[in-house]
Amino acid sequence: MCSDFYTSSILPYSGIIIKICRAYTDTQEDFEDYYQEVCLQIWRSKDRFRGDSKWSTWIYRLSLNICLTLIKKKKKKRQHHASNHELTAEATEDNHAFSDESLNLLYDAIRKLTEVDRAVILLYLEEKPNKEIAEIIGTTPNNIGVRVNRIKERLKKLLDGKIN
Repeated sequence: MCSDFYTSSILPYSGIIIKICRAYTDTQEDFEDYYQEVCLQIWRSKDRFRGDSKWSTWIYRLSLNICLTLIKKKKKKRQHHASNHELTAEATEDNHAFSDESLNLLYDAIRKLTEVDRAVILLYLEEKPNKEIAEIIGTTPNNIGVRVNRIKERLKKLLDGKIN
């Protein structure tokens, strides 16, 4: 039964989950942990899906919320650890979850955006309409249009000279 749910209700949306988890993690290990946690939480909360939105929209929302929650937990853990020990840098340029260099550069730039801007640009790159992005993020379609333009400019500046 769990396998059927995964095959029919999670696997078709794995691309969405992968992109979101990748944008919020720096290492392959974190990526795998986030992906697994998102899939687990989708399965656990499937009965709470009310059908107010499309399943894909719900998957986006849930994936984003889980990743943001995991980031907050990680930050708290780092702060606690930092108060007891000196921290070393976790993410290095050699530590990429995937092998495509230009894609790694894009994801590195996306990770430098705010958490909300990351979500907006990921949805934009998925070619979601501004109305659906606004519904997921909790704002207006006009605000999304303005945000997307600002995010694209920021990404251009971050990527200037790194991607042809």
